[in-house]
Amino acid sequence: MILFDHVTKHYHGDSRPALDNISMHIAANEFVFLVGKSGAGKSTLLKMITKEETPDSGKIVIGGIDLDYVKKKHIPNYRRRIGVVFQDYKLLPTRTVYENVAFALEIAGMSNHEIENTVPKVLDLVGLSDKAYRFPDNLSGGERQRVSIARSVARQPKILIADEPTGNLDVLTSKEIIDLLQKINDYGTTVLVTTHDASIVNLLKKRVITMKDGKIISDQKEHGIYRLDANNDGISRLPHPGYMRTTSYLSSEEMTEHTNTPIEVRIERQTVSATKQFSKPEASEPKTTKRRRLIQ
Repeated sequence: MILFDHVTKHYHGDSRPALDNISMHIAANEFVFLVGKSGAGKSTLLKMITKEETPDSGKIVIGGIDLDYVKKKHIPNYRRRIGVVFQDYKLLPTRTVYENVAFALEIAGMSNHEIENTVPKVLDLVGLSDKAYRFPDNLSGGERQRVSIARSVARQPKILIADEPTGNLDVLTSKEIIDLLQKINDYGTTVLVTTHDASIVNLLKKRVITMKDGKIISDQKEHGIYRLDANNDGISRLPHPGYMRTTSYLSSEEMTEHTNTPIEVRIERQTVSATKQFSKPEASEPKTTKRRRLIQ
């Protein structure tokens, strides 16, 4: 679903790379925390996924799409496949809750009928049906973040990125937001959350990827823990080796929309060839779990 293969990125004037030979694979339906102190490279990594930035070297494949072949004019359409939740909500202050969600669907080209059918269901999903006609200024911080999440999942993206979604919230509200993200993940959406909140990370014990100085210094596949050292630097303690899960292939479903140009992507010392067209899996191959629809 999300593949980085030896990705490096330098910004002009910086001697140290923002991303330094990053390789990782996040499978479909995973819930992953990306942690590390400010300047570790988390924001740059997210910008690579949304194609706000491009790497100096390496390969990035998102949802089966090789980003090297996404032309500038196609970037807006590509980004509609990804939901993004921001720390500061980014709501339109002069529009109601309903209108904020509807506006995102209008931009995506949905008809009025589809919008009228979809928005109430999304607001019900995030628990804001009774707040549909309130303006952002009349909402709590947690409610505003729920609107942001509703707007991001209204198009039912396969990937949801949440960039510090609890940064402005109290402990109880933060837990409610994370529970909502888990609910969305349960429907089959791949969720990637950046955070500094060790308590949330350690409570959920999901996969935890820790970054420092542009590098991945730890990738705990299961039961991840996020600890801060004396320098407030994110250091993750590796769990028992029995918890570690390796991923050595990409499913055919993850590579369904590709370019005609073959590429090779390396994951944990194994090589996978990928092209735009894939034959259907043989009957003997394991089937992927069918993804439930967030909005029926």
